[in-house]
Amino acid sequence: MVAHNNQLPNSHFHKRWMDRVKTWFNQPARKQRRRIARKAKVAKLAPRPSGGLLRPVVRPPTVRYNMKTRLGRGFTLEELKEAGINKKVARTVGIAVDHRRKNHSLESLQENVQRLKVYASKLVLFPGKGGKAPSAIIKVADKEELGAVQQVMGDALPLPKPEQPLETRAVEDKDESVYHECRVLRSEQRLEGLRAKRLREKEEEKK
Repeated sequence: MVAHNNQLPNSHFHKRWMDRVKTWFNQPARKQRRRIARKAKVAKLAPRPSGGLLRPVVRPPTVRYNMKTRLGRGFTLEELKEAGINKKVARTVGIAVDHRRKNHSLESLQENVQRLKVYASKLVLFPGKGGKAPSAIIKVADKEELGAVQQVMGDALPLPKPEQPLETRAVEDKDESVYHECRVLRSEQRLEGLRAKRLREKEEEKK
């Protein structure tokens, strides 16, 4: 029994802390498992592109991000109509469709329509039961084309990177130091009021 008003002894010395430690020794095996899963997924998609469906080029919302471009969810119904592709046929030939998105500018509409036309020109479509082309812009491949089919690794049409030309100019050799010029200008700005005051005082003394 504890004397007076002291704390009761309640020490925990049997927690088995070594059983509660979290270890990550399974990471190398998980890395190998993920790599095998990716390889199996690509083989399952063959001969379709490993990157999945064709996505449109869109601009993110808000002023902070709208100068950039990224791949969107799917093409609008207006873009598919301008390109001459049926919305139901588009899903069967590897084109993503988004019925919610709207075109708010003519530039984005024309850019994505051109993207659809380029994809249709490069598309190698395997013949179906009827052997007919599902659209006027999409053609069924011949036997020669089918024999030379290779799976595209990555996106079918990667996101185009905007070209930013670098402006160059000749190096100017100056004898004067730019640092010295900045110091002189700073000092002139700082002493402008004091020099004007002294000038006024000299003019008053002459009078």
